[in-house]
Amino acid sequence: MQNYPRDMLGYGANTPDPKWPGGAKIAVQFVVNYEEGGENCVLHGDEASEAFLSEIVGAAQWYGQRHWNMESIYEYGARSGFWRLHRLFNEMQIRPTVYGVATALARSPAQVAAMLASDWEIASHGLKWIEYKDANVETERADMEAAIKLHTEVTGTRPTGWYTGRCSVNTVDIVTSEGGFDYISDTYDDDLPHWRHHNGRDQLIIPYTLDANDMRFATPQGFNCGDQFFSYLRDSFDALYREGEEGKAKMMSIGIHCRLLGRPGRIEALRDFIEYAMSHEDVWFPRRIDIARHWQEHHPAPAQWARPSQMSREAFVAAYGGIFEHSAWVAENAHDLEKGPAHDCLEGVHSLLCRAFRAADHDARLGVLNAHPDLAGKLAAAGRLTDESTSEQASAGLDMLTDQERDTFTRQNSEYVAKHGFPFIIAVRDNDKASIMAAFERRISNDSATEFAEACKQVERIAWYRLSDSLESAL
Repeated sequence: MQNYPRDMLGYGANTPDPKWPGGAKIAVQFVVNYEEGGENCVLHGDEASEAFLSEIVGAAQWYGQRHWNMESIYEYGARSGFWRLHRLFNEMQIRPTVYGVATALARSPAQVAAMLASDWEIASHGLKWIEYKDANVETERADMEAAIKLHTEVTGTRPTGWYTGRCSVNTVDIVTSEGGFDYISDTYDDDLPHWRHHNGRDQLIIPYTLDANDMRFATPQGFNCGDQFFSYLRDSFDALYREGEEGKAKMMSIGIHCRLLGRPGRIEALRDFIEYAMSHEDVWFPRRIDIARHWQEHHPAPAQWARPSQMSREAFVAAYGGIFEHSAWVAENAHDLEKGPAHDCLEGVHSLLCRAFRAADHDARLGVLNAHPDLAGKLAAAGRLTDESTSEQASAGLDMLTDQERDTFTRQNSEYVAKHGFPFIIAVRDNDKASIMAAFERRISNDSATEFAEACKQVERIAWYRLSDSLESAL
């Protein structure tokens, strides 16, 4: 695979300041998944009953049959659990986001009315519970359009947030292409929103969570009691709040299900956590749509640029063929390596070029070394260095040598080449004139194998600086 689609970098080491309202150190966001009445059931036209996220350990689907116990567990979430959660959030004056399965919402008009009266955001959780991993694009798109239509009929407005859950590799692209969503949450890849570009459209992604999620009450090695859930939420909050105090504020998502956390033996853990979070200063409790609107205003989609991972071979070589001195073959070979979004940065392009250089045989790398000019040598005196070499040597004052210093460099250059067979190479931006001359004295006595390895490292360091200059304007 030459073009790797997954983004393994994200924001990298330096996350942006989200600029949360009021200088908040953390955004704590609650999602209530409303799925009761949208789960698998033969009454809903499905082949079998539901087997996911219930109190029944090891539940299996019953094909062609209703599963009375499973149905009644889901009914508990609608009949009792939802209202318990609704009362708690109203008491705490927090407005969560609802991931509403469209068919479930249609079967629960009283609950929808309560959500709307409390100004909860109702995002779409799809048409019904369908596993889309094997679905074709047309089928998934048709279900999405049906979900939007039904959601709009039931709530009065179309959804502006989307989360399928049981998604396919096509889901985010399909929803992006639809064009009407402020955000998509079918990712778990970050603690901050981010933009994703697809087919000419920039789509905001607000990642969701499966760890700070009450679904783990119904999974192996999950939460056994409310105390464990509270402890996990508290520890997650503490870590993120500390990062916020250090100027690296984040978002904390918390997933809730009416039939799970809505049980009396668990909901007190939610109350305890909300009170704990509220005991801290500078905490924001938004809906996901509030986060989306904030991000769109303060962190709009970045301008598109010529990303190295998407460049043609010709464009890549034109951009980076001069990074290794007079050795365009390094860029040519680097372009043939697997690359993805994680390579669209200084470290990424440098890694590709260095891999190509390191993979070459000894003679090819020797050719790169010999392509470098002598420090303060004849080419410099004649003004025949590349622009990069001219700038680099000037940065260490090698363009302003005394006659005695120039004679010393000339002598050392000759001795070094005579012994090792290639010029003395050093990343001058890491040095000054004095340290360069000291390195000359020290390294000339090394054996040639040691010096070859050191020269190659210095070439890679020089490439780092040249790339930094090249990518500075693009990044």
